[in-house]
Amino acid sequence: MHSALELTLILLSTAVLGVVAFRMLHLPPMLGYLLVGIVIGPHGLGLASENATTHTLAEFGVVFLMFSIGLEFSLPKLSAMRRTVFGLGMAQVLLTIAATMLFGWVMARLLPQVIDISWRAAFALGGALAMSSTAIVSKMLTERLELESEHGRQIFGILLFQDLAVVPLLILVPALASNTDDLMSTLLLAAMKAGIVLVLLLVIGQQLMRGWFRIVVKRRSQELFMLNLLLITLGSAWITEKAGLSLALGSFVAGMLISETEYKHQVEEDIKPFRDVLLGLFFISIGMLLNVRLVLENWWLVLLLLTGPVLLKFALIAALAKLTGVSTGVALRTGLGLAQAGEFGFVLLNQAGGLQLMDPLIIQLILASMVLSMLVAPFIIDKSDAIVMKLSANEWMMQSLALTQIASRTMTVQKHVVIAGFGRSGQSLAKLLEEEGIAYHALDLDPDRVREAQAAGANVSYGDAARRESLVAAGIHRAAALVITYASTPSALKVLHFAHDLAPALPVIVRSHDDSDLDKLREAGAAEVVPEAIEGSLMLASHALVMLGIPLRRVVHRVQAARDERYASLRGYFHGASDAPDDAEHLHVRLHSVNLGEGARAVGKSLAALRLAELGAEVTIVRRGKSRIEITPDTVLQAGDIVVLRGTTDGVARAEDHLLK
Repeated sequence: MHSALELTLILLSTAVLGVVAFRMLHLPPMLGYLLVGIVIGPHGLGLASENATTHTLAEFGVVFLMFSIGLEFSLPKLSAMRRTVFGLGMAQVLLTIAATMLFGWVMARLLPQVIDISWRAAFALGGALAMSSTAIVSKMLTERLELESEHGRQIFGILLFQDLAVVPLLILVPALASNTDDLMSTLLLAAMKAGIVLVLLLVIGQQLMRGWFRIVVKRRSQELFMLNLLLITLGSAWITEKAGLSLALGSFVAGMLISETEYKHQVEEDIKPFRDVLLGLFFISIGMLLNVRLVLENWWLVLLLLTGPVLLKFALIAALAKLTGVSTGVALRTGLGLAQAGEFGFVLLNQAGGLQLMDPLIIQLILASMVLSMLVAPFIIDKSDAIVMKLSANEWMMQSLALTQIASRTMTVQKHVVIAGFGRSGQSLAKLLEEEGIAYHALDLDPDRVREAQAAGANVSYGDAARRESLVAAGIHRAAALVITYASTPSALKVLHFAHDLAPALPVIVRSHDDSDLDKLREAGAAEVVPEAIEGSLMLASHALVMLGIPLRRVVHRVQAARDERYASLRGYFHGASDAPDDAEHLHVRLHSVNLGEGARAVGKSLAALRLAELGAEVTIVRRGKSRIEITPDTVLQAGDIVVLRGTTDGVARAEDHLLK
């Protein structure tokens, strides 16, 4: 039996290994947590067991997840998407629950010895199966630049209702599980409790929240702000638990209250580490419940429970989407995107198991099928275009028609600029090109934007610039230049690959967030890369210099010199605690100061002899005393020198080690 500390260390160490492995495979970390739980759980290697510690950590994970959902709850957003959210989303959840209950009733009549599920259990199971994975789907849509596409908006609307539906489901399932003869009075009592608590929290809490946050913020203490945030989240969860409702409901309401204040974005950033870590431990605890031996013994049932719900949700969502008037291709992509199980499905299934609504064997088999459906989800979404083409004969025609429309608009144009992405940057570029009398044609994946821009006379078409056929239709062979106006390196690399293959001599200009992918994009064939963070810094500095009386000609010369040297002197900066690391942090160019002590290895050696470039870093500044000294290959370093290194995080670390040791 492990102590609480030992168990936490086991969970954390295995979680790190699991997330690293799945990150390397470009798969969602959530799947890594589930797999870790399966491996270390009582049915795996037996390194950890389901006990009070893991249960508490799992509950905290759900609390912070629901708090984050509450932060996203916005009445204006719901109002703008009400038809999708409360039409399509509500229909999907209710019909999935109804279909599951119908299936349970039929099976109980036909095969009572095999499957005997009460209608209460079928309701809870239907709620679990109705959920889809927000984490997996949003990640895949973001990577594929499809969040603003027609099917992306439908998917997001349905996911939003699923998240909202969890709140009443978490109240209803325990009420249904209470073995009482007067079910209606039980449900009414639960609804009354929820109503009273919600009124108290929303009415009184709304009045207090903004004022209390102002008091806390005026103290100018990050520690106090964080403590206050934890107090509100956990305190709200405690209130609803004491009222006989779920912890998740209280944390959801707390998030919803804060979402109406001006502190929403700060809270989102502060709560994210707690949410991600605790949610990861929640998924590990879910994985620990899975009995692999039972699953292998009943593999055919697991396979049936995997394919059945996935096909049902796909067909149901695609049919409902089609009824809203969208094309067959959009409906099929919406169904494929939401066919898998979701995070809240585990929450509801875990609740049903704790209330003993279902046989443990059935829960094991359903749990296994849900995990497998989430494992295959990234591959289904990635291949969704090919699947839609196979399933819909009209899709070929629609795609061909779209390409024909693009080609017809560019057929007579020569030496034009192809603009990939018609957002703010793309539209600004188009306006300047028009003023100079230069033709252009833009491709964009937002149907509303394309429709409005076309109505205003803009030369833009609905199309994906990361597809070879779209670039050909846009006349890339006749174009004078290609400009990628959105800052997405994976998509830009795809566009560069096709552009280089189709028109090797065509100059391509690429926008990026910063200088972290500068070299990668240039190696892929970009003629120019415009890092918006550095360009913003240049503009800020130039305005400041002019206001300080520096002649405009000298300022313009300095800015142009920085551009001519491809931002070499401006690349990298001193990182601080406020610079949040990301997945590619080790690739970012940064500056780092190294103080050479008496015993440092580099003392008495020249820069040429140290050969720091081979380690991935260069020396930009050497300070000796209060002044900088001129840097040459023959510069000999002395004790007390401050050496400023520039390079990637890994390169700088290697160079520092080389200088000191």
